[in-house]
Amino acid sequence: MFIGREQELNTLNKLYYSNKFEFTVIYGRRRVGKTALISEFTKGKDTIFFTGVETNTKQNLDNFSRCIMEYNTGIAVDSSFASFQSALEYVFELAKTKRIVLVMDEYPYVARASKSLASTLQLLIDKNKDSSKLFLILCGSSMSYMEDHVLAYKAPLYGRRTAQLKIPPFDFFEACRYFTKFADIDKALAYGIVGGTPQYLMQIDDSLSIEENIRNTHLNPSSFIFEEPNNLLKQEVREPAIYNAVITAIATGCSKMNEISNKIDEDTSVCATYIKNLITLGIVKKESPYGENASRKTIYSIEDNMFRFWYRFVPANTSIISRGASDFAYKRIAPEIPSYMGGVFEEICKQYLWKLLLENKCAINFNDLGRWWGTNSKTKTQEKIDIMGTDKDSALFAECKWTNEKVDLGVLETLVERSNLFHYKQNHFYLFAKTGFTKGCMDKAAEMGNVTLVSYNEMLKA
Repeated sequence: MFIGREQELNTLNKLYYSNKFEFTVIYGRRRVGKTALISEFTKGKDTIFFTGVETNTKQNLDNFSRCIMEYNTGIAVDSSFASFQSALEYVFELAKTKRIVLVMDEYPYVARASKSLASTLQLLIDKNKDSSKLFLILCGSSMSYMEDHVLAYKAPLYGRRTAQLKIPPFDFFEACRYFTKFADIDKALAYGIVGGTPQYLMQIDDSLSIEENIRNTHLNPSSFIFEEPNNLLKQEVREPAIYNAVITAIATGCSKMNEISNKIDEDTSVCATYIKNLITLGIVKKESPYGENASRKTIYSIEDNMFRFWYRFVPANTSIISRGASDFAYKRIAPEIPSYMGGVFEEICKQYLWKLLLENKCAINFNDLGRWWGTNSKTKTQEKIDIMGTDKDSALFAECKWTNEKVDLGVLETLVERSNLFHYKQNHFYLFAKTGFTKGCMDKAAEMGNVTLVSYNEMLKA
């Protein structure tokens, strides 16, 4: 069953019905659902669907030729065009009188093997774009290749595309559509365990408990999830061992460049290169305090929840897991899950605020959201704000609490006090709570008039 991607499908269909030449680039990290999106879009449409493989030019050309002939004749014909240029010229000719979608999935595999392919496409697009009804889709999982060799200014195909779609993982609210049987709390836990990548979401069984799902995925040596981080890194990078060390260091609390460097015993310049690549892959994210660009305050964290959970809990328990003792491994990690979920809940709350903004329901029309941390000039102590967003003279400040206790008045008072480190004409405060708020907190919020209290259950209903 296909879930979500309504916006992307709408974009593709609008382009399709333009009935003129269109060239769309679709890219995103592996497992994010690019091929599933294209397959859903092309249902009922005249389509030549070719998937590149990591091989030489001859085999990819043979496969491409077979796809074209099967489309045109309805049967698989074991013959091949002399070149990619002649094959593509044939497709452009077919598309002069009717709308045809040509999909070249895993394009980087083909283009790396056939160095002239991009230039050939450029030539044929320039020659046929005004007379062709072809809808060309190039799709790829290698983020760096698609950005550097397809979308970049110096790339042969630059300026030829009519649209591009970078496919992100689902946010929490989209991911919940996979979990129709889970209780509300379990939906957040499941998102914390596997994130929003569709292929990972499909590994979760919402008829089982969260504990059973963790044991069946991260703590099961034969599961898809257990092998996924290593397999993905082997596909994307040349030295997975060092990347593994970098991700593990970040996942276990090393957030600054010098801390990561010391942890894995590599120079900071070396670490910086690896981290840059991990950011491109969507595994690691780089943050500075909201509103600041000071590099000395930059920190790094794991962006993808599946990787965050895996690297936080699996490496330290590998020996136990490999012996099939998933029960024992779970007992070791279970006490740490609530603290782990604190960061996940912050991200869910940010997504909720964006949702409010796009629905024109947010108290502050912020331009961006982020965390803030720094030194209180009066007390000389370190302070932090979970979420902050601003719009000219207005600011939003938020605190997120994933605890079983109700959020009390002290949390609100502390947030208001920290907001005084900034000077905006209008402030609005959001408190997010897993289990609700005390009467004292609710009374004070009502008295202030610029406070919004949001419980987790309310977020799901919005």
